[in-house]
Amino acid sequence: MSSPKSLVIPDKSGYDTSMFNIPVKYANFLEKILIPNGLVKDRTHKLAVDILGTLPSECKGLVVLCVLKGGYKFCSELVDAMEKFICSSDINMSIKVEFIRLKSYHNVSSTGEIQVIGLSDLSVLQGKHVLIVEDIVDTGMTMTKALKLINQYTPASVQCASLLLKRTDKSCGYIPEFIGFSCPDEFVLGYGLDYNEFFRDLPHIGVINNEGIEHFKEH
Repeated sequence: MSSPKSLVIPDKSGYDTSMFNIPVKYANFLEKILIPNGLVKDRTHKLAVDILGTLPSECKGLVVLCVLKGGYKFCSELVDAMEKFICSSDINMSIKVEFIRLKSYHNVSSTGEIQVIGLSDLSVLQGKHVLIVEDIVDTGMTMTKALKLINQYTPASVQCASLLLKRTDKSCGYIPEFIGFSCPDEFVLGYGLDYNEFFRDLPHIGVINNEGIEHFKEH
């Protein structure tokens, strides 16, 4: 299988923050804008078409698992785009969205397994076509473990769409089926991604500066 396509954001690229509308509370705490809002949305709409194109013709329903908290904006835009495409085509399919959290737990008796919070019974995924929607894949370890768990419930198919795939030496090698952007190994936030719960409401994807790290750190 060929590697999934993504829009590569080159290292050391970005835009001057003064060229964009940015909430006042964040204006002095961003190094740069990495991906403008319009580009995020256009790329998301293309992913929606690509995802629907991979589903078998007999598929009448898709279960979307939105990984909170960071994935909510991307998921909302993606599902909206898929539904609009379905309405304007001859596709006979419904989309059901469930909201989940992936929690790692480590103690003296565990080996770093993953707990899926939000779905009381994962057996409802049996025989279903499932799409996991994530904001960013960093090392890939969490998603690898989550997929192992979900596949135990024998869904018809499981794919993952991630807005961002970070290019990092810490990666375990996992690559989602659908990727919005391949981004540099920088501290990215905005469009749902946060730093201590701040910046989720930034409409663009940006890179925080040192002043921002200090200003918004937990005290």
